[in-house]
Formats: sequence, C-alpha cells, structure tokens
Amino acid sequence: MKIPSNRSYLTGRELAYVAETLTSGAVSSDGRHTRECSRLLESRFGIPKVLMTPSCSSALEIAASLCGLGPGDEVILPSFTFVSTANAFVRLGARPVFVDIRRDTLNLDETKIERAVTARTRAVFVVHYAGTGCEMDAVMAVARRHNLLVVEDAAQGVDAFYKGRALGSVGHLGAYSFHHTKNYSCGEGGALCVNSPALAERAEIIRDKGTNRGKFLRGEVDKYTWVDVGSSHIPSEVACALLRAQLEAVAEITVRRRRVCELYDQHLRPLARRGLLRLPHAPEGCLTNGHIYYVTLPDGETRDALLTHLNANGVAASSHYVPLHDSPMGRRFGYRKGDLPVTEEMSARILRLPVYPDLTEMEQAYVVRQVSKFLHGAKVGDAKRERLLAAGTR
Repeated sequence: MKIPSNRSYLTGRELAYVAETLTSGAVSSDGRHTRECSRLLESRFGIPKVLMTPSCSSALEIAASLCGLGPGDEVILPSFTFVSTANAFVRLGARPVFVDIRRDTLNLDETKIERAVTARTRAVFVVHYAGTGCEMDAVMAVARRHNLLVVEDAAQGVDAFYKGRALGSVGHLGAYSFHHTKNYSCGEGGALCVNSPALAERAEIIRDKGTNRGKFLRGEVDKYTWVDVGSSHIPSEVACALLRAQLEAVAEITVRRRRVCELYDQHLRPLARRGLLRLPHAPEGCLTNGHIYYVTLPDGETRDALLTHLNANGVAASSHYVPLHDSPMGRRFGYRKGDLPVTEEMSARILRLPVYPDLTEMEQAYVVRQVSKFLHGAKVGDAKRERLLAAGTR
C-alpha cells in the first residue's frame, strides 16, 4: 500500500462555489464567501469577531501587533511549535522566552509560565498541539495576575474544545489555519479570532493595510485613509469560496477524523499495555478534533528506526517540529541544547501516523500491522517500558 500522511477532503460543494465566484466576477476581497466564512466560525465557536486572513501566520502577525509588542518586550511560548508562532512577534523586535512542555499533551507546561514572567513580559502565546487544549484556566489566571495578553495559536485546533469552549475563543486573541495539511482547508488560509472587543476596531484596520476602509464600506465615513500601521492581510475571495464548503461540513469532517483516531487507539492499545509505545492523551475537559494522531516511542533511536520501517513499507509517517530554541535562530537568542529537556526528549520520541477522513479501516489495519511488526521485533529494555507505562506524568 501507499498511504499518504494527509489527504484533503472534498465535500462536493467546493467547485460550485468557486465557479460561481469566477463567473460572477465578484472576486475582490471581503466578498460574500469571505463574510460567510467569518459568520460560520463566529456562530459555531461563539467568537465575537472573526477576520479571515491569507494564512495563520498573517493572523498571528496581526495579533502580535495588537499586543503592542516591540523591541525589549518578551513573549512566553513553547519551543515545540511551528516557526510562525515566534516569527509573529520577533519581526517586531520582541524576544521569545521559551518554556518547557508537558510530557502528556506536548503543550506549554502551565506550571512553568509564572516563573518565566519578568518586568518585560507582555504576552503569552500558547499552542494547542494536535487539537488538544492547553490548561487555559491556569494560563488566563497567570495573565490576569501580571496584566498579560494571551494569544492562542489554534492552527491545529479548529473545532476542538476546552471545557466546552472552542479553542481560539478563550484567550484575548486566537489564530486558525486552513493550510492544506489542516482538517478544513482552502490550500492556504487563516483567521484571526478577536475575543476582546477593545481590540476589534484596530484589528480590522491592521488587517486592511492600516486603513479605515472597513468603516468606509459600511458607510460610516465618506472616504478612507491611512490611520495606523498595517499590511495586506486579506485573503482571496476565491480561496474563501473553497473554504466555505469546508466550513459548512465541519461537523462531518470532525466526526470522520475522530473515528480514525478512535480506531488507532483501539488497535494500538495492546502495544501500549506492553509498554512498547504510548498513545495520545487528552486531559479531562479537552475534546480534540482528530487533527494529528501520534504515538510516543521509548527513545529517539526506536522512533527513527520505526519511521524508516514505515516509510519503506508505504506508510508516510513523520516526526514533527525541530524545537525552536535549538534552531539557528533560537541560538541567536542565546538558547542551547539542554535548555528545555522535556521538549528535546519528546520531540525526539513522537511519531505521527496518517490521519485523514477517507482513511479506510483496511488502510489503518495495514499501518497498525507495520507498527506492530516492527515493535515486536525491536529490543525495548525494561526501564524504557516502565517509562512508557507511566503515561500521563509530566
């Protein structure tokens, strides 16, 4: 078999919406489909204002500007994330303060945030890895004590929930991704979730090149002009036409992806009981969206060998992030290997398995057979088994 890591799911309405947009000639920005995408996200997830963007990176950049970040400011975030999380504010001159992650969720360890706060800290950027929510109650409590803004990088968290609240709707600001690797995709796209009403007007201005064009289009001013620093963070109407079809099918897509993850859990649990691998963990109150299914291996050597075995047998498994603190840019900020031991350990041990709505049970069975075949032949010491059997500890 040849099983890709991801495959986009089409609902059947994408072509009609795109064709309608092209034939009508209404391809300019912020058209009917863009507005409908915003409305769908606002209504489903209880977000006061959603602004569609060309990418999650764009949404994070707007969020960083809304936080008023600049040279000398500090932002707390995990190192185990995509580069866009840090780039959003580093480009403004702010400094990343990397905090270690939890072993059980791979999310920012909320117990370590407060000790990283200094007089220069202005914001916390949390990342909901694999659609599993961070402990947002604890994060928001620290933010209130120190007057910090909280930005949720919910690139992987669309239609996932923390204690009944949608990821992206809890912090002051949130960012979604609709990249082709995500659950709901238009190839490349994003959205800014504005949960603090005080930030809504300026968010709209920054998104539209620093102008008050939005007020002009609503008839609130007779002409629009340059009023703030901004950029072109507005997506194509054609992309939003495609995305609208995806967002109308969010519930269907999520159910199918969750089912794939549930089947992996079911079939891989015997290996987990033997301490050969560890399954993903979602704390109580966290409802995931089936974005990523990963297993944790006893060590990096076993992970790399299993990855090679799966790829050689047609299964497009993968590792994930190179920790940002251990990257060339991270070293420019003075970070070194060994600074975040849990991040370094876990990034070397996780392995992502294929997940997409159309993944069949036969294909999943093949993936599981290949994983089982390798691990049954691998030599895993008793100490390493015990470490995996102690799943759930930080």
